[in-house]
Amino acid sequence: MDALRGIAALVVALHHFGILELLPFGGAVWEHFDLGLYGVMLFFLVSGYIIPASLERRGDVRAFWVGRLFRIYPALIAAFTVSILMLPEGDGSVALFRTGHNLISLAANATMLQDMLNVVNGMGVTWTLTYEMVFYFLVTGLFTLGWHRRSGGIAVGFAAIALVFGGSLATNTLAQSLDATRHLVLAAVLIVVMGFLCMLSGNQALARTGALLVAGLALVLLFLNSRAPVFETLLIFATMFAGTVLYRAEHGQIERLQAWLCCGFVVVAGVAIGWMYNRNGVELNTWNSGWIAWSTSFTGAWATFLGAMLLRKKRFPKPLTWLGSVSFSLYLLHVPLLHTIAPHLAQPMPTTTGGKTLWTLEYLAIALAAAYLLYRLVELPFQKLGRKLLKAIERRFPGTPPSGPPSGPPEPPRRTVDAAQEGQPAGRAPVEAGVVPAA
Repeated sequence: MDALRGIAALVVALHHFGILELLPFGGAVWEHFDLGLYGVMLFFLVSGYIIPASLERRGDVRAFWVGRLFRIYPALIAAFTVSILMLPEGDGSVALFRTGHNLISLAANATMLQDMLNVVNGMGVTWTLTYEMVFYFLVTGLFTLGWHRRSGGIAVGFAAIALVFGGSLATNTLAQSLDATRHLVLAAVLIVVMGFLCMLSGNQALARTGALLVAGLALVLLFLNSRAPVFETLLIFATMFAGTVLYRAEHGQIERLQAWLCCGFVVVAGVAIGWMYNRNGVELNTWNSGWIAWSTSFTGAWATFLGAMLLRKKRFPKPLTWLGSVSFSLYLLHVPLLHTIAPHLAQPMPTTTGGKTLWTLEYLAIALAAAYLLYRLVELPFQKLGRKLLKAIERRFPGTPPSGPPSGPPEPPRRTVDAAQEGQPAGRAPVEAGVVPAA
């Protein structure tokens, strides 16, 4: 998982760097393969595999959310702060406090739902964190109901709806004016705050109430107020839940035939969706060249993930696993850093092969160094602080035990997920990206 996150973050960074523009065959690659879509879909698969495993390993909604909040928000706030200080006001890569509607922008971005609230992303890359957060909400709601083993049906359902309605469901139906957006943001903030108060209370009944509250908000937003084309939004969630299906199959929680049928349907549906909807100008809204690039990038992410699963018992190169550890910080910082250093290091833009190579290496070296600093100075200390705070909360306010046995058959023994592997990006994100979540 670390290696895959590292690959995804590096690919996205190179995509935004414009690596294809420096290659003699870059135009042909862009026509047939989209590095950005490949990277974020790989992030989403990793999140789909890891996040439900993290929640179920803990078995505690409060512990899960304390871990998530201290994993994502400190690095996100630090990245915003550094980026705003580095970049001039006219730079479009950071929009927080620069839209003329600062309170709405801050409130929406604080929930990390801004991409489904008709609010400009505080940083361009944080759109994936909205999908990560919505996924966390849905997974938590399913867990509190005892429905968390139904990943296969949910993945197939999202893919099927995308196939049938991907070109007909409207976007931004809840926020078509400034007043409507303001009201939607206020409603979302109140619901999210109430949901978190309930989920962090330690009371099982309240946790279920809070989880269902935020999961309901997530469903409303993703179906009625997505900024991205609906087929893309629904396919992202089909992909994330398909990642969960792979986790369940690997750990003997569902039959492998069921897993292959579910995942196969999602992959085939993704290709068909690209051909059906991502053409005739719609591709301008998905930021790629057309359905061929869409389909090859989507299937490429799946091929990479499945290939890594086949090699999961092998030792992966340390540089890749190290890259995975700093992937969330790299995802957050790579665009603001590029906008900061490019005027100083790439003016004029190099034209020779040697000059292009040197410029690429300079950018990567600076971006990786900055990501490592953010990881060491912010991510790790705040994750440690989150663990200490959780222990203090549990001593002071011990949670109430469940009122009855969990739904469904007992889980078979399975390997646990190492805490260091829990990550985006969300996409995000964290993903949480990071991916990116992330993503």
